[in-house]
Amino acid sequence: MRAESHSARALRAALEAARGRGAETRLLDLSAADLPVYRPEDTPRTEGVVAAQDAVNWAEAFVLATPDYHGSMSGALKNFLDYFWEEFAGRLFGYLCASHEHGLTAMDQMRTAVRQCYGWSLPYGVTVHPKKDFDAAAGTYAPAVTRRLQMLARDLVVYGELLRDQYRRDLDGTDDATFAARYRKK
Repeated sequence: MRAESHSARALRAALEAARGRGAETRLLDLSAADLPVYRPEDTPRTEGVVAAQDAVNWAEAFVLATPDYHGSMSGALKNFLDYFWEEFAGRLFGYLCASHEHGLTAMDQMRTAVRQCYGWSLPYGVTVHPKKDFDAAAGTYAPAVTRRLQMLARDLVVYGELLRDQYRRDLDGTDDATFAARYRKK
């Protein structure tokens, strides 16, 4: 939520690398979307909710980015996941975490939430240590972090396309033995 946060900076670098691989990208800034606290019985249609819904419907793959808050993802990210869980089915997710402690539990929680939404996850995530991995004077990441961000972008583009194409074929098909059958419009 903080301007120029380490997780947002890493996310922008990953999106830039994905664009370099031919992907179209958008950044959904949750601080700008300002989603009200999710209440399933009363989903407001605020400007932020509508804009977030449009972004989610447009996306074929996602990168979730969060700071490590006490071993967990941010409340803003959890709230976002609560809003759009149905739309995540069949889509690929990658994970970024800014952490002084490797961000493992925060990324595990993001994976668990995505799995409960029937989304697919890359088998790894990228963590950035704010003080060790980013050179503020140069505005660059350490070479190892840059390589991991580029790998994340590449894998999201390649595997996201494969999953998207198969999921669409399954949605359009008649085979009821596929996961996507439950999401067919009738």
